[in-house]
Amino acid sequence: MAEYWNINPEHESAVRDFFTSVPEADVVLDFEIGEKDFVNSGKGSAEVKNTLKRLGIGPETLRRIAVASYEAEINVTAHSQGGRMDSYLYDEFILIRFTDKGPGIADIEQAMVPGFSTADDLVREMGFGAGLGLPNILKNSDALHIVSAQGESTRVEIMIFYGN
Repeated sequence: MAEYWNINPEHESAVRDFFTSVPEADVVLDFEIGEKDFVNSGKGSAEVKNTLKRLGIGPETLRRIAVASYEAEINVTAHSQGGRMDSYLYDEFILIRFTDKGPGIADIEQAMVPGFSTADDLVREMGFGAGLGLPNILKNSDALHIVSAQGESTRVEIMIFYGN
């Protein structure tokens, strides 16, 4: 089982504290993600963005959340046998957790390299698979945690602080 962490130093203490205690969220939104279901993929990300917009989260933070969550949602659709998107809204940040049904990431560090892709022909025909999903998630998140192994499920956790 491989694990990857990347935390913005500005938020490192808050991220470490959170994962030590894991408080109950103020709002929880969850969505099923289907394998190769490109018609519905992105709806969870849109609902999270719209919910946060109604709560008064600023446009730059909304953009970062929309990009990171959409990229992760498409990755689950394109590269796994489906999974879940669970979003936990707190006063100062959002945690979005994606859990898929496999087949896992063989080499997380390699998957983080812009342009590296394992997308199949169908995914590429749909206009995805450029190898920018994980790099875009990293660029737009304050903390990114990935746990995966070849042949097993993958868990991707994204934290974004509300910087209204």
